[in-house]
Amino acid sequence: MISYKVTFLFIYFVILIYIGISSSKKVSSLSDYYVGGKKLGYWIAALSARATGESGWLLIGVTGMGALMGVSAFWIVVGEVLGVWVSWNFMAKKFKAMTDEYETITITDFLVSHFNSNTNFLRFISATSLSLFVVIYVSAQIDITGKTFESFLDLNYYTGIAIGFGIVVFYIFSGGFIAVAWSDFFQGALMFFGLLILPPAIFFSLNETGSVIKGLNEIDPGLMNVWGVGGFSLMNLATVLGLLSIGIGFMGSPQVYVRFIAIRDKSEIEKGKWVAILYTFLTDTSAVLIGILGRYMFTKADYNPELILGVGGEDVLSLVIGQVMPTLVIGIYIAAVLSAVMSTIDSLLVVASSAVTRDFYQKIFRPDLSEKTLIKTSKKVTFFLALLALFVALFVSVSSPTRTVFWFVIFGWSGIAATFCPVIIMSVFWDGLTEKGAIVSMFTGFVSVPFFKFVVPLNQNIGPFFEKLDVMLPSVLLAISFGAVVSVFSSH
Repeated sequence: MISYKVTFLFIYFVILIYIGISSSKKVSSLSDYYVGGKKLGYWIAALSARATGESGWLLIGVTGMGALMGVSAFWIVVGEVLGVWVSWNFMAKKFKAMTDEYETITITDFLVSHFNSNTNFLRFISATSLSLFVVIYVSAQIDITGKTFESFLDLNYYTGIAIGFGIVVFYIFSGGFIAVAWSDFFQGALMFFGLLILPPAIFFSLNETGSVIKGLNEIDPGLMNVWGVGGFSLMNLATVLGLLSIGIGFMGSPQVYVRFIAIRDKSEIEKGKWVAILYTFLTDTSAVLIGILGRYMFTKADYNPELILGVGGEDVLSLVIGQVMPTLVIGIYIAAVLSAVMSTIDSLLVVASSAVTRDFYQKIFRPDLSEKTLIKTSKKVTFFLALLALFVALFVSVSSPTRTVFWFVIFGWSGIAATFCPVIIMSVFWDGLTEKGAIVSMFTGFVSVPFFKFVVPLNQNIGPFFEKLDVMLPSVLLAISFGAVVSVFSSH
């Protein structure tokens, strides 16, 4: 039974390794390594951006949220589609034009050029914040890798981590951003078809003649309420706003926006827009549906869903696949989950490596470094950051056995987004943003995420509300507000 799964995984890993080796032959400059020489077509750019943006949280976390929350989990879909639409429709072309004008190849380069900065503080806060939250985000993805091997193949959690870690580090080392973009394209396509096929397969496998909606209402009426259990309330509204705000992360996060730097020209953005929006809508909708149908299949009214579907409902995907798919196909789904994970890890590590190596180390301490030396240094930094993320993942797995993938990922995602999205949004839409305003905005976003995550919940009056709201929305709003106020006053 295992042999088919292992065979598909072996083929999957061989393809990734081949992409890494073939991509290495196309890397002759720093621009090639970091942004693929700015030659990406719209299909590669769009699928790569979406594969990076979704990560393992989509297949493990969102399916679990669908299982536990029911139809109210569709707010995640609404938030993500809105975020992707605003990003590609209103921001991407202008951002691309600005980065081409400045001849930048990293997000920090863009910011420094945009504000004509003569200080190193912008570089420092950019590199520091990106490295810190990337390590957290990547550690969450490594955690998902271990859980995937454990739940699908009954392999040891730590063995799964080691395998996934080794493969992704290899192909990043080999081909940099080119390898990342092409592997993400391949992995994004795998995720897409895997998710789309599963909901109809589940539905047609059901033997019951009764209505699924009726059955879900009998299990828990809250599953079919768009506001969640208990209907509309202040707490449920906070949850909805928190889920909607996840989409803000697509409006300036470096690992996503580097695709707009790398895309061939603005005409490719217009075509890529529809690929990105449709991909997001279909994959996210499918993930929630898988969770809801899994809840219907495996639980009853008096069951504790987490005892059957795992903490956070995160075993629902493996249970569903094991129930409705032939053994021959299960290996493909394991590869799809790993695709979601690795397509995010690779992008994050390349972006963080570029921030540390080029934007910080070279620009501040070693401007005389050759491109060849920089690429070698980037690879070393990539490995170090990956290793650090591995240690964080191992620490969290031991110290927090009840953690959920969804909120572990969202914390890292929010940290990157709250630091960079406000300043990117304001840079694109508002000419009044000053360098001082940008620095204050980035710093505010950077500190707000841990503040709203760990400090505010301690307050008995407002803590429960902000726990439901989570960290993204208040952190981004604060960062925009502080950045705007400082810009207005510093310009006079």
